[in-house]
Amino acid sequence: MTSITVTIAESLSPMPAKTFLIRHCGLSHTLWKRIKHSGTFRLNGQPVNAAQTLVHNGDRLSYHILRPCSVQPEALPLDIRFEDQWMLIVNKPAGQLVHPTTKESHGTLGNAVLFHYLQQGNAHAYHPVHRLDRATSGLILIAKEPQIQYQLSRNGIKRFQREYLALVTGCPDPPSGLIDAPIARDLPSIIKRKTDPDGKPARTHYRVEKSNGRCSLVHLTLETGRTHQIRVHMASIGHPLLGDTLYGCPSSCISRQALHACQLTLRHPITGKTIVVQAPMPSDMSRIVSDL
Repeated sequence: MTSITVTIAESLSPMPAKTFLIRHCGLSHTLWKRIKHSGTFRLNGQPVNAAQTLVHNGDRLSYHILRPCSVQPEALPLDIRFEDQWMLIVNKPAGQLVHPTTKESHGTLGNAVLFHYLQQGNAHAYHPVHRLDRATSGLILIAKEPQIQYQLSRNGIKRFQREYLALVTGCPDPPSGLIDAPIARDLPSIIKRKTDPDGKPARTHYRVEKSNGRCSLVHLTLETGRTHQIRVHMASIGHPLLGDTLYGCPSSCISRQALHACQLTLRHPITGKTIVVQAPMPSDMSRIVSDL
């Protein structure tokens, strides 16, 4: 359980606490209901009825957000690229799950992050704002509070830009462009996806950085975040990722799909500052690039 305190700026007019928290603090209606019924809502240190409270200039609101979390802390390496009281951005290695599953509850990024919080004396739950496949390396954005997660992905829209590096077979022609192709499930598989006019909108910008004709390093920027989007889109134009056995074929050069989330750019939901975080290409990909 985490205690949160907010002070009302002097420039704001009196308003209901619900309006203030949703409009100015970015809480969702679901979080507001959780706070309202938590019994922890206080105005200037005194317990009050959250639903009936008006807030004024200079008032101080505090509340707890009760959040059950089944992820167990575990001492694991954690490559932190950015951290403040609201967010954490880490560089995930290839081969690590982002979140525990019923079959695999240890060794994940979630276990590592919760251990990091524990070492700091904090009681944050685990709120990854987006995901990466197990075999994909690179940057993951994690909110420390649920209202930050909500602000960064409100209405299902990711409010940050993701950039990737991939090694693909052959050389795309033209060397840069936009792949605008909806993506749907490739039934009966529950894992595989395909381009399909009846699928969900998906847009990927690509640019060839380096090539020897047989293999190319490609920079990619996502407008949308569909499952396996880059893998599906690059395979759809005849250039699957090296090592991608689901959409291409095995490679003797690399034992996983050659995909790395190299940069995250976002406007901080609290400070308003632009944050740009980068992660260097891992060694299994950089060795191939050096031979191009």
